[in-house]
Amino acid sequence: MSDKPIKIPGPDHPITIDHNPARVVVKLGGRVVADTRDALTLREASYPPVQYIPRKDVDMSLLARTDHATHCPYKGDASYYSITHGGERSKNAIWTYENPHAAVREIKDHMAFYPDRVDSIEELQAPEPGEF
Repeated sequence: MSDKPIKIPGPDHPITIDHNPARVVVKLGGRVVADTRDALTLREASYPPVQYIPRKDVDMSLLARTDHATHCPYKGDASYYSITHGGERSKNAIWTYENPHAAVREIKDHMAFYPDRVDSIEELQAPEPGEF
């Protein structure tokens, strides 16, 4: 039995998860670290929205798992990765919930990036039909 608290999102602390129709590209040092059309946008309470990118769309060869870990009572235990070519700036730049709580199970096998530890997290809108 875990002694870590588990909280359920609700009116006092809402969490929503929606498919992002945009292409999401994460770059650091001129390299694409992640590129997906399957990102999930997680909105939690008053925090800024976070893009959760499927692990399959992240270049795992650029990452190194770290021993850093945190706990969110709403989402679960987070594991962290550094982006190796980013140096100290990109230490623990990525977090992932490998076994998230049931209320946010959609983010399993997804990774999120701290915006200040990468060069950019771009949301590229698809052109309208007939546009180039």
